Amino acid sequence: MAKKAAAHPAKKAEKKIAAIAPRDDGEDVYLMEPMRISEENSARPDLTELVLELTKRSASFRASLHQGLTEPLADFVRSMNCYYSNLIEGHNTHPVDIERAINGDLSKDHEKRDLQLEAKAHVEVQRWLDEGALAGKEATRTGILEIHRRFTSLLPDDLRWVKNPDTGERIPVVPGELRNRDAAVGHHVAVSPGALPRFMRRFEERYSGLGTFETILAAGPAHHRLLYIHPFADGNGRVTRLMSYATLLRVLDTGGLWSIARGFARRQAEYKQHLAECDKVRRGDRDGRGHLGEAALNAFTGFFLEVCIDQVKFMQRLMQPKALRERILQWAEEERGYGRMPAKAPRVLDAILFKGSLPRGEVAGVLAQSVRNATNVTNALSKLGIITSAGARADWHIAFPAKLAPRLMPGLFPD
Repeated sequence: MAKKAAAHPAKKAEKKIAAIAPRDDGEDVYLMEPMRISEENSARPDLTELVLELTKRSASFRASLHQGLTEPLADFVRSMNCYYSNLIEGHNTHPVDIERAINGDLSKDHEKRDLQLEAKAHVEVQRWLDEGALAGKEATRTGILEIHRRFTSLLPDDLRWVKNPDTGERIPVVPGELRNRDAAVGHHVAVSPGALPRFMRRFEERYSGLGTFETILAAGPAHHRLLYIHPFADGNGRVTRLMSYATLLRVLDTGGLWSIARGFARRQAEYKQHLAECDKVRRGDRDGRGHLGEAALNAFTGFFLEVCIDQVKFMQRLMQPKALRERILQWAEEERGYGRMPAKAPRVLDAILFKGSLPRGEVAGVLAQSVRNATNVTNALSKLGIITSAGARADWHIAFPAKLAPRLMPGLFPD
């Protein structure tokens, strides 16, 4: 008689955790107030200007790109967002290693392989978000738990545990489940685990179902308040940044062309300081009427919007058609000179950049060569990773391989 397979250690621990009734200290959801920027708030006019600027710049950036550039850039931004969001958590996985993980090329080093799989999980969840899966549910309990479930369930086993700093006990992180233990981040002690359901209900009431303007204005407050609740045993930072990404993706119709995570990572000390300030109780009657400080929330909201604007401006400068074309063609000419690219291959790149995409049947005409030679050229460019297509008969598009990012997109990643 066949023996039953032994239960996975993480699964055993998850069942044990689930059996523990979470302690509820009776905290009132008022602890999160203020949760939005009120009409009476003296900072609202200045924050309104930032919302309008972000809206205008984001729309202008997307309109400035060829349709053929939008999808390849969005593919690349997923890796960029993943790199910077994980970097904030202290996990430095090189963009080239992220790209290798996406292509199934995993390191033999166990620790490096785990980080690659973590990065791949992040990219896959963002791809799911880019497809519009949450459809307005980004700030709902269901949507937030689903982001966590998808991300955590794709992690390797070693990254699905947290350690109790006081006892050393290893605690499993259950995909899509609220934490069952106490949690503290810095000086902030999060609400008791039994209070999480009502805090998440209040979060959803205040941040979901808003109009476009109010959603953008509330994106910063929602970002902090979810971290304040700290709903999960682990993964709170990345889930929160993915929630913010998905919110802006929908209301600004960004096309996934820029990432707030890069801005936060580049100003990481400011980011964390703002979050810590927002955790503090109000400082007297002039600091709003809620439990937490209004001035700190105003400052973080402004910081959040300014980071978004800065990232849109950076990506727009980077993707200016003329400058991008010059960088790509200069690189191509050098590759041709080194003998790593067919002589007329830069013509194909130029045609794709000019038109946004290039049907396969037009390559031979662009090169003034036979179909066979044209196929050899596109095969060479595809092998270099600079062009891609969705299928054997689909049009060719520009691609942005991570190994070429320093050359084609200077400043996108640290040197």
